[in-house]
Amino acid sequence: MKLSDEELELDLDADLDSDLDADLDADLDSDSDPKRGGILQSTSKRVRMIFSVMASPNRIDILRILNSKGPLTYSELKSLAGFKSKKESGKFAYHLRKLLRQSLVALNKSERRYTITNLGKLVLSLARQIEERSIIESGKMYVRTSHESIEEFNSHKIIQSLVREGSLPLELAQKITEEVENRIYKYQTTYLTGSLIREMVNSVLLEHGHEEYRNKLARLGLPVFDVQEMISNLDNVDNGAEGLLFNTGQRVFAEHLLTNILPKDVADSHLSGDLHITHPGIWSMIPDTIFVNVKELIEDGIDLGGKYLDVSRIPASKQLDDVTSSLSVVIALLSKEASKEIVLDGLVPLFTKYSKSLPELEQKLSDAFATASTTSKYNKTSTNISIRLQLGTDTKIINSIINAYKNYTKITPIPKIGLIIDADKGKITDVSELVSEILLLGGKVMFAKGQTSSYGVTNGSTKTTGPLSINLESVSINLPRLAFESNKDETYFRARLALLMKPALASMALRKKEISDLTRRGLNPILAKNTQYMQRSSVSLVVNLVGLKESVFNILGFKDNKEGRDILHKVIETAVDVGAKKGKELGDTVAISMTETEASTRFANLDGEKYGKNSALNSMDGDSYSQGIVIKASEISTFTNKSEPILESNKLSKLLNGGLLVTLEIDKNAKADEIKKAIEKASELTPSFKPVRNTPICGECGFKDEPFEDKCPKCKSPYVV
Repeated sequence: MKLSDEELELDLDADLDSDLDADLDADLDSDSDPKRGGILQSTSKRVRMIFSVMASPNRIDILRILNSKGPLTYSELKSLAGFKSKKESGKFAYHLRKLLRQSLVALNKSERRYTITNLGKLVLSLARQIEERSIIESGKMYVRTSHESIEEFNSHKIIQSLVREGSLPLELAQKITEEVENRIYKYQTTYLTGSLIREMVNSVLLEHGHEEYRNKLARLGLPVFDVQEMISNLDNVDNGAEGLLFNTGQRVFAEHLLTNILPKDVADSHLSGDLHITHPGIWSMIPDTIFVNVKELIEDGIDLGGKYLDVSRIPASKQLDDVTSSLSVVIALLSKEASKEIVLDGLVPLFTKYSKSLPELEQKLSDAFATASTTSKYNKTSTNISIRLQLGTDTKIINSIINAYKNYTKITPIPKIGLIIDADKGKITDVSELVSEILLLGGKVMFAKGQTSSYGVTNGSTKTTGPLSINLESVSINLPRLAFESNKDETYFRARLALLMKPALASMALRKKEISDLTRRGLNPILAKNTQYMQRSSVSLVVNLVGLKESVFNILGFKDNKEGRDILHKVIETAVDVGAKKGKELGDTVAISMTETEASTRFANLDGEKYGKNSALNSMDGDSYSQGIVIKASEISTFTNKSEPILESNKLSKLLNGGLLVTLEIDKNAKADEIKKAIEKASELTPSFKPVRNTPICGECGFKDEPFEDKCPKCKSPYVV
């Protein structure tokens, strides 16, 4: 019978093994006491034999490999143990036979795989404990560093870190290090890590009153429990591993922003709920809203320099295929450079030359939108992509773009792409029927005059050069909180608003500087290349006001009449004036807006906890503060230009130089014709508005083709979004 390589190697080495075992047994027997009983003598011999096995680092390595990797074949184990040459085959067989003879390793003959036994695991654990205890007893300790290495403990590295990272004076660094070193030896820690040493250093710094140094040296990260919770609760993650990674990374950068970048008073204001910073994890990296002329970007060819080398370089586009491919690339890349919205202008003139092949254009655009919808997102809410269409230009192209968008909306449960219809020089009636059908499908549409985002924020650009202009938003002020703390004194309330705005705007200017610096260094390549590293661009700082209605009419105690509304207007005027003065001081354009924000719910919850639910929320329709103006579509048919809601909406639009979001609330049972009439009437009464209709979507399969309430008609899931 032919022997396998494994059996041959083991047999060839058997004689050598037997001889060595005999010699070792003789040595062990010579040390034993002949007067002892046979069982004790046998047990003592077996323990000593196991210790002799442990004396070889090669055999310990084999045990460690089997413990970590699980069952392995002979050749796999041999290779992993480092015995790769033929000359070492006998040596490996000798060590493996030793482990087999002492029952530290077992062979599963049917699978021909070797495994570590429970006794082997016990021996391995004992070896590890002996190793760590000997290190402590010898005065040497080893550190598991964050760079995936083990190094001998060296107190000089702590001193270097304190001086380099924390800017401590050398004498103080030596003093702190000496105390930390004493604690390490006192605790006799067997598992010393870089993070544990840092915790000890920070603890000593706090005990000595050096909080500022401690903040510089703090480790930013997540507790083990939080990481486990994130992995366990995957229902909140809808974009795969990217969602987990983005969420984890943003929590680190958010902590960095609040502890090391923002002024302490602004960070405290955010944490306490006086103001709110949206998406703090990317707040100082990318802007919120970008207004871009996509025609210029595509026709000139996208210059990414040395960034995104794995992205196709599409030259200046001439064919329809090239143009639509470029559009998908532009949307995908620009989505990474803004946290809130990209407003794309110039799409109609870009496609004017292709008016002879409209069906092909619609199909290509639908495909481009679908491809762009796969782009990654930083947060649970995607960066909006809004296509601005100016009515009164090329009607055929506009209708083709809207039809393409309708096709995209049909196949996308929650679209991240939307339309902004600018009717300043055209007629809403040209598109109202088509738009009504899109709204029934759950599409996103905004009606506005001029350059406005889908959130109602206006483009504050004062420059005409370059295809890009940028808005920095994401700071909202909690007006009800200021009203609560003003003792119903309206003058004091506005003074507190002015005091809070100044540091908030100073932090916004700091944010602009941070984003400009990171863009210059390559973080945002499209912004960098098309704004000459932010120097040739218009950047506006926008502050959002939340809960104005509750502040004036509920907390300050004014009635919803002319006098009360005059006070409300004065509050806005105060904010605009303070913004203008601070803007001149900073050299930036500052605007005030009232728009949709996640801050409205957070503020309401915090104030409810602080002042009591009844005091904070008794005039609210839901669980959040007011944000912008809401007009019901079912009532708009009775309104005229002189109706109070319309007069108030238009007055606020004029006062707010940063924009006002007017929401046209459409009933979920409204028909297409009813929606069409409401849109046409709203466009006559107000310059900008956003129709909103809640469309039920199955959270399991994404179905939304027909109205449903309790469960999905397609997959029967009760999970309705």
